[in-house]
Formats: sequence, C-alpha cells, structure tokens
Amino acid sequence: MTTDRRVAIIGLGYVGLPLAISFVEAGLAVEGIDANGQRVAELAGGQSPIDDVSDERLRAALGGGLAVVEPANSHLAGADVIIVCVPTPITQSKDPDLGPMISAAALIRAHLHAGQLVVLQSTTFPGTTTGPFRLELERSGLIAGRDFDLAFAPERVNPGDPASASKGVPRLVGATSPTGTRRAATLLRAINDDVRELSSPDAAELAKLLENVFRNVNIALVNQLALLCERMGIDVWEVIDAAATKPFGFMRFTPGPGVGGHCIPVDPYYLAWRAREFGFVDRFVELAGDINLAMPRHVVDLVAEALNDRGRPLRGTRVGIIGVAFKPDIRDARNSPATDIIAGLRQRGADVAYHDPHVPTFRAGDGEQLASTSLENLISDSDVVVVVTAHRAVDLDRLYREADLVVDTVNSSTGRVPRDRQVLRLGAGWSRG
Repeated sequence: MTTDRRVAIIGLGYVGLPLAISFVEAGLAVEGIDANGQRVAELAGGQSPIDDVSDERLRAALGGGLAVVEPANSHLAGADVIIVCVPTPITQSKDPDLGPMISAAALIRAHLHAGQLVVLQSTTFPGTTTGPFRLELERSGLIAGRDFDLAFAPERVNPGDPASASKGVPRLVGATSPTGTRRAATLLRAINDDVRELSSPDAAELAKLLENVFRNVNIALVNQLALLCERMGIDVWEVIDAAATKPFGFMRFTPGPGVGGHCIPVDPYYLAWRAREFGFVDRFVELAGDINLAMPRHVVDLVAEALNDRGRPLRGTRVGIIGVAFKPDIRDARNSPATDIIAGLRQRGADVAYHDPHVPTFRAGDGEQLASTSLENLISDSDVVVVVTAHRAVDLDRLYREADLVVDTVNSSTGRVPRDRQVLRLGAGWSRG
C-alpha cells in the first residue's frame, strides 16, 4: 500500500479529471488544479465537462476528498505527489510546444521540497522528463533522484470510453532512479491492477509515442488505399471487411476525413522532431502524419466533385456538416478534421452550417465561430450534406431519406438504401440505386 496519501494533479481535462477521481475513490486526498477559472468553477459546482465522468461521480468525489482550485489557491507544498496532466500541442510549424508543461513545472518549482514525488503524464518525446521538465524543477536547487523523485507515467485514456481509465488497463512508469520507479508504481497500483516498471522515463515516453504513432501510420495506410480505390472503382470498405476476416496477422483500421484529438495528429511530429536531434530523419512517420492531415482537403474536393455531378459550383453553395467532434459520441472537438474541412469549404466560397448534438458551438480553422443548427434545418437548408462524425444521437436514417446529396466520409450509409448517385462515399465512389 502506498504511503503517499496526498496527491495534487495539475490539469483537469480528459486525463487529469478521471485520474483525480480514481485516486479519491481509492481513499487518497486529491487537490485538482486547473488554470482555466471557468472549468474550476464548473467542476467545483459538480458539473463534469467531459463525457467519461458523470456529474454524479464528480459530486461524490467532491464530497469524498477532492478539492478543485486555480493555481493561485493551490497548496502544492502539502502534497506528497504532484502529477502533471497538461496538453502537449504542436506549433504551426509542427514543432513540440512544451509551454503548458514548462509552466506547470515552474508552478511546482515554487513549492517543491525534499521528499516529494513528481510524475509527468503528458504525452511527449523521449528526453522531456529528464531534460527540460527536470531542468525547470531543478531550478529550485533540489536534484531529481536525490532530493525528490521524478517519473514519467503515460496516460492511456481513450475519450468516450470510460473503461480506458479503469483499473484493468495496464499502466507504464519509469523514473530517474529505481527507488523513484518503485515509489511511483506503488502509487499507481492504488488505482491500477497492472503496473509495469520500465528502466527509465525515456523508455516510458517512447512506449507511449509508439502506441499512437502505430495508429497514425495504419490510418494513413488505409487513407492512401481509399484514395487509390476511388481511382480504381473499388469499394475500400468492402476490401477492409474482407481482409478483416483473417483471424491472425491483420488489424482493422478504417479511412476517414482525417484524425483528431489530443494525441494521434500530434504525436508523430513529437517523435520526428526528436529523431532529427539525433541526426535521424524519420520520413516514414512524418509522411503518415502528413497524409492524415491532408484528408480534410480531399473531403473538400469530394464535395466539389459531388456538386459538379449536379452541374453546380462549390462557390455560393450551402454545405451542411454532420458532426464536428473528433470522434463519435463525445463532446471533444480538439483538432477535429471538421476544423479544416469547414475552413476549406468557406475558402472556396461555400456557405457552411453544421449539426452536432454534442458540440453546441465550434470554431473553424479560419476563426469563424459557428453554432449548431437542428438536423431538420441542416437538411432543408443544404445543397449537400457531409457526414464527418456519425454520432449515434444523429438520425442518419432521416438524413439519407431526406437529403438530396450526401458526401459520406465514414461509411455511415452502409446498411441503408441510398438513391442512385445520391451518396458519394470516400474510398468507394457513387451509390447505385
């Protein structure tokens, strides 16, 4: 059993909030810290801003040992353990942006004292924990591995899937010393049944990147296959279904309008950037990232192709978007493909509206702030509808029954009977009546 009973968690998003609640449910006292004052007020009021934590579970945690504060009101000096769960975005030039992480380290440094354990969970490149993050902490005059313990333990949260934060999902951890690794692993075993101890923070950082780069590369592969199938007149979805019947040696991935979220579109560039520091150009990883980032432009081209089939230009046309969250059945729209799809359509002169029951407002890539409209209005007011994210809460039967023209980027028309040349499917071409 862990002797670390007081935990502070910096960053209360999709990673930090479930983690904080899990520690409270394990009997630990937790102080959750977030720089977003609006989020702090929302959480303190018992309203969960994420899909994976219900209001009821949050309120139970607030009554059971969870305190939620802004940085200025935090008590980091009183914590046995401080865990950092802040975003790790990329810059416009696709370089790592460690700003939020370094800001968190600076906050910790001001209160750091001997005997504490600091754990970084934010996904990043190998060498971050022992490099810039450690250097900022050691500006306190304390040394990692001697005066305080420092570890990296990557998150494995899959937004929209509460089970991904459950005790059954194995956790990885590596610290700057064997003692620190054992201590961090003991802490994590309070909330996880299976904790694997690695040799170093670098190994844990790279393991996390490998998980996400693996997905990105395979998504890029099927996206390329979808583009080829469009030219060959073959249905890529049929091909994938057929290949997936093999019970070994094949893992099913599907094409789509692009990748989104806080990891998959970002992590390949963290790895490629770090590789260049060692004189190694990882063209394979970078190419996969670039292929997926280019898919929104292809969707815009498909919309233009669909309209051209009706003898209409894209400019001046009313385009409706179904779904702007980055994946089905969640509220999270970070790095959603819809961002660039809407911006690209507007750049080419289209008038764009969207419907998403989970995302009431949305900022497109060109900065335009939009509000969700009803499905009824979207269908009646659009010359063409584009399915980007197929939420279960969207009445897709009605869409395919009433819409005159649809571009389906996620194979949502399968199992329905579209009219002849009503639906243009990514990776498959026109529907046949």
